[in-house]
Amino acid sequence: MSTVVAAVPLPAAGWVRRTDVVVVGSGAAGLMTAVALADAGRRVTLVTKGALGAGSTAWAQGGLAAVLGSDDDADLHVADTLVAGAGLCDEDAVRTLVEEAPAAVALLQELGARLDPGPDGRPALTREGGHSRDRIVHAGGDASGAEVTRTLSGALRTRGVEVLEHTAALEALRTADGAVAGLRVARVDGGGALVDAGDLLARAVVLATGGYGHVYAATSAPAGATGDGLALALRAGVEVADVEMVQFHPTVLWTGPGATGQQVLVSEAVRGEGAVLVDGSGRRIMPGAHPLADLAPRDVVSATIAAHLRATGAEHVWLDATTLGADFVARRFPGIVRACRAAGFDLTREPVPVAPAAHYTCGGVLADLDGRTSVEGLFAVGEVACTGVHGANRLASNSITEGLVAARRCAALLAADLPGGGEPVEAGPVAAIEPTRRAAIAAATSRNAGVVRDADGLTRLAAGLAVVPWCPADRPLDLAALETTALHTVATLLATAALARTESRGAHRRSDAPGTRPEWEVRLVHRIDRTGHVHTRRQPVRSLVAAGSVA
Repeated sequence: MSTVVAAVPLPAAGWVRRTDVVVVGSGAAGLMTAVALADAGRRVTLVTKGALGAGSTAWAQGGLAAVLGSDDDADLHVADTLVAGAGLCDEDAVRTLVEEAPAAVALLQELGARLDPGPDGRPALTREGGHSRDRIVHAGGDASGAEVTRTLSGALRTRGVEVLEHTAALEALRTADGAVAGLRVARVDGGGALVDAGDLLARAVVLATGGYGHVYAATSAPAGATGDGLALALRAGVEVADVEMVQFHPTVLWTGPGATGQQVLVSEAVRGEGAVLVDGSGRRIMPGAHPLADLAPRDVVSATIAAHLRATGAEHVWLDATTLGADFVARRFPGIVRACRAAGFDLTREPVPVAPAAHYTCGGVLADLDGRTSVEGLFAVGEVACTGVHGANRLASNSITEGLVAARRCAALLAADLPGGGEPVEAGPVAAIEPTRRAAIAAATSRNAGVVRDADGLTRLAAGLAVVPWCPADRPLDLAALETTALHTVATLLATAALARTESRGAHRRSDAPGTRPEWEVRLVHRIDRTGHVHTRRQPVRSLVAAGSVA
């Protein structure tokens, strides 16, 4: 396998600031971490590549999963999560998430979140795929993520946390013994150039940078989901795991065969309310594929759609919500209705075309639910982290919940005790791949590592990625090169892991290895050495949960 880093100098630091903790990313996990740390009296600086709150959380439609109903209990939520995770969930991590989820939802409400109420005035509960009970709280019908972002961004501002918007995290600053002691960052100007670089020296760095949906040509993720945090962590010596477990959302609005970039998501909650998937003749496609039919786990629904498309030659299937009534659909899903109409479709009155697209990355930086990684001073929470909660396939609406729970636990850990810190040595070169290759990387990954994969396609993907178009060493590093390099890193690891895992499990489906094999109930864990070469090992699924919890 090729190297994944190149020797291109970082922009020199023109300033130095000190703080206790640097948080990178402003989705739910990053915002909650910063808010909780500020409440604990820590000095916090939050760095975000775009505007505050512009990450994936703001786009989330479904809601947050938590045991709040009288007919529900923790064991049921745990069981549903384990079933969806297909043998790769860490049960201790899952149980911790489930037990602490109600308190995380309650804290959101204390901070001012306006959750949609039910008839009794308590948060209304709905159901999504893979859940055996109604346990999803939501806001604004289908604007749950936007409400979470509004609430936490407001809380952050009232606490006076320093926020560096439109600022890229370039590289971890490390001490002579390898601990992380801060970040080299730079402001991103309107053209993507990196300007006004400087060093944020800190006792801890918390990555909350989200996933890597844009390693695929079409995704539900916003433009910033390019795997930057994962690539930065790898270069800092941290291991990553489960990179092949990319969850495809089965109902992303289909707008044409050449559509690329962020696509319109049609929430699973639409099927939770009774919408169904049909073929071009109106025949339902999910009954018989799974006992839960249209509410089967996402990997099952996506794989069923993919099989149908291969068998029929169709480019998409249809999501039919017409039986729910136009008024109900418009009231319950106002944002989705608007987005569909903008694309020329009316969800309230007609079936709309949908197909699977890359949605959520179950793998990431290997960490426990307190955010600890294998490198002192570096922590990871939210989608960028692999805590064992999601396993091989995330249960719907567990993601924001996990981000909030992990954020609170990480903040509590750092409030009680900061790492030792230390003075960093000068940062070395950062990876840089020619940014004109970005579209080709995404197209190749989509073609060869999509919903269903095989050895031939994955071998082609790996071989193509091994021919690395490095940027010239005298080319100034910019955001486009930084993001393209991260995507190349992710694609390389994804191809490596997917080729090695000769079975089908959760979100990883191999047409040439369709069965699930017990010997593959392991994580594939990767690291890179000082020359940038990838090393992969197997790790048994085991507890990553640290002792203690957040009250």
